[in-house]
Amino acid sequence: MKKTEYFEYTRSRADRAIIRDEWIERVIEKPERSEIQADGRIRKWARILEMDMYLRVILLEDGETVHNAFFDRSFKED
Repeated sequence: MKKTEYFEYTRSRADRAIIRDEWIERVIEKPERSEIQADGRIRKWARILEMDMYLRVILLEDGETVHNAFFDRSFKED
């Protein structure tokens, strides 16, 4: 999994250190929702059953480099 330096840095935060690579890969491979941001980055969400929360993963324009990942407390199911 390709990652930005920013992602590596933010991953040291306590609220993000619990996020497993396998969960990030699951969101990338089988998102429940995807959106392209105005800057070209790609947002993907999927529910992580183990945490009973939605994980948002932000990818760079290449669609494979992880820039950010966090549990999205404001995510609303359609």
